[in-house]
Amino acid sequence: MRGLWLPLFRLVPDDTRIPFMRGRIAGLVVSAILSTLSIVLAIYPGLEKGIDFQGGIVMEARTPGPADLGRLRGAVSALPVGDVGLQEFGDASTVLIRLPVQGDEAATQTAVNRVRQALESVTPGTRILRTEAVGNRVSDELFRGGMVALAISLGAMLIYIWFRFEWQFAVGAIATLILDTTKVVGFLAITRIEFSLTSVAAILTIIGFSANDKVVVYDRMRENLRKFKTMPLRELIDRSINETLNRTLGTSMTLFLSAVPLALFGGDALSGFAWTMLFGIVISASSSIFIAAPILLFLGENRLRRGTEATASAAPARPPTGAAAPR
Repeated sequence: MRGLWLPLFRLVPDDTRIPFMRGRIAGLVVSAILSTLSIVLAIYPGLEKGIDFQGGIVMEARTPGPADLGRLRGAVSALPVGDVGLQEFGDASTVLIRLPVQGDEAATQTAVNRVRQALESVTPGTRILRTEAVGNRVSDELFRGGMVALAISLGAMLIYIWFRFEWQFAVGAIATLILDTTKVVGFLAITRIEFSLTSVAAILTIIGFSANDKVVVYDRMRENLRKFKTMPLRELIDRSINETLNRTLGTSMTLFLSAVPLALFGGDALSGFAWTMLFGIVISASSSIFIAAPILLFLGENRLRRGTEATASAAPARPPTGAAAPR
């Protein structure tokens, strides 16, 4: 029974021979364009920084019925607390209010009390569900900490892959991880998902998943380099990708499907993390094929076979058929 059922769960046939490397130039060009645009979008209009990195005050309020955003915005904007942002949050009766940094703790508490009184005057019975305040100094430290975490993660991946594989593999993997990361940042800039510590956690998770997928594909390539000593590198890379395609698609689909419910039903606290993860999973799976593999082909086409050629040239010549071997 096991032999009858296993083929039904294969995403692609075992004898698949897709010539992925035919599209290597297109894959690299498209990736470079997307990453460049992502960097531009991250600079202008920039990322929607959350309170973790921007600083300020966030208040979540709930009104007895559907909130009248116009009246609430007018009442809060009239207060001497700076530019105020107000939006519906989750449902029609929940409102999210954003205030700029007010200064010390006393000034922050004064601003919170003023906003509470203004909301109560417009819609009696309004309750403040939560209040978060982060100063400029703390937000700067959190931002630097998040960037350091990303840099350490990429550096650790570089060291690991460098020691495990030849340098061509390490360069290909790290370059691909950087391109994946820039695309995720571009996704955050386009969708206006808050860039916060939660977003950094999502990016770190994506980097880990992407590196794991590339190690699996690279492992198969290295095995095939030893197994097929005369096969052209381009053909060998295509063969390796096809042999690991079921594993790559299966792992990606499993993680993708597990994140979909969080994106759809996880609420505002988890939806940003989940949507970032979904985008990163797609990018990571495709980059193993269309970015990491072409980079390896360009870097290793005349180098990865060098050891094999030297071994072959150093091997003693076989005596001709019928000739007596030297004693």
